[in-house]
Amino acid sequence: MSDLLRLTGVTVPRAGDRPLVALDLAMPAGRVDVVLGANGAGKSELLGAIMGLRPLAAGQICFAGADITDVPPHRRARLGLGFCPEGRRLFPAMTVAETLTAASRGTAAARRRRREMILDLFPALVTRLETTAWRLSGGEQQMLAIGRALAGGPRLLILDEPSLGLAPRVLGDIAAALGHLKADGTAILIAEQNARFALAQADHAWVLDQGQLVLSAPAAGLLEAPEVRRLMMGQ
Repeated sequence: MSDLLRLTGVTVPRAGDRPLVALDLAMPAGRVDVVLGANGAGKSELLGAIMGLRPLAAGQICFAGADITDVPPHRRARLGLGFCPEGRRLFPAMTVAETLTAASRGTAAARRRRREMILDLFPALVTRLETTAWRLSGGEQQMLAIGRALAGGPRLLILDEPSLGLAPRVLGDIAAALGHLKADGTAILIAEQNARFALAQADHAWVLDQGQLVLSAPAAGLLEAPEVRRLMMGQ
């Protein structure tokens, strides 16, 4: 498989913390990867750099064979990167329908297909289309935030801490949706502290510790790896 996303020598400065230093990552099309690390490891900064939300001190980011290092975030979204940030960051006064419509791109038919796909993935939103975001439950807000990222038809879906604050039942719904997306060929990059949830979805894992990449390995069986247990579980 050819690389959909490639980072070469990426260094990201962080105020008050050690920078992310000289990271080399490669992710093929259609794969689900997870970035693991304790709080402060640099997971969110890495995703922000990939989306163009954080400047690089050095290095190169390529997507689908094109150098996007200096491409602004809105153009990266148009190229096929969809981002769901930590904390959801929804517009509280916008309804579910308005949120999905505002994030959509393409022809009317393509927009309609993607909206149907999102509602198939998250049927809990079907009866909430005219409900404003602030009236949704935490789980429904997370579903809407992921749906917003999907509305543009991304080739790579980037999720920052999607399990944060969610009940186990809702986590199951999110996991099922990610499984359907993976089966349809959408590449997914997840940053998570919840190693058990993340590794259950992933094909490959990258482990960060204080801005350094300390492990790159297939996800299967990684939950028992000493590095993961030490960093994620304090063991």
